[in-house]
Amino acid sequence: MAIQTPTHTTSDATAIVAADDRVIQRAAAALRANNIEVVVVDTGDEARDEVLSRVEPGSEVYSGKSLTLEEIGVFAALHEAGRFDAIRPKLQAMDRATHGREMRKLGSTPDTIVGSVNALTADGVLVAASATGNQLAGYAAGAGRVILVVGSQKIVPDLDAALRRIREVVFPYENARVQATLGVETKLEKILLLIGEWVAGRTTVILVREPVGV
Repeated sequence: MAIQTPTHTTSDATAIVAADDRVIQRAAAALRANNIEVVVVDTGDEARDEVLSRVEPGSEVYSGKSLTLEEIGVFAALHEAGRFDAIRPKLQAMDRATHGREMRKLGSTPDTIVGSVNALTADGVLVAASATGNQLAGYAAGAGRVILVVGSQKIVPDLDAALRRIREVVFPYENARVQATLGVETKLEKILLLIGEWVAGRTTVILVREPVGV
């Protein structure tokens, strides 16, 4: 089932456009069949409200940098002073040379991790790429609860298209961001495929009809 593609793009993998609702519902059904909760919303504002309703006030939560979360206001909300027990500020205050072990444990085994992925295949495979893998351990098994916000423009036909999207859309954006902030180029080092959950309810995907993130 084809994803709508604007005329200026050359493939579904590079399209930044909302997916057809039939595609959204097919991906959602595939995720649900594999023990992943799915909530489909229309807008980023609705996605933000869904995320925050699932994180208990004062509870431990970790989020890496994510344009999706930044755009919809989730990243800022998770780090409001006194609202949650946010892990990211703790990590930023530590020295990796002297507290590396503690930092690894804090980042990989939070009570809740909130993030996104780089692609979602039409048959329900979530694809997350990373240079360091900081968030991937939590997604895969370390976190007690996983909440992922995914714009429908990230839905692609298959894994080949997902990898192409990472190379052609995600990597150029991320490389430019890292160059601007750190003065170095990033690398694509690790890719995680999330097909399903052994325990129902551990992972929730908030699938947003409007494009959010890259």
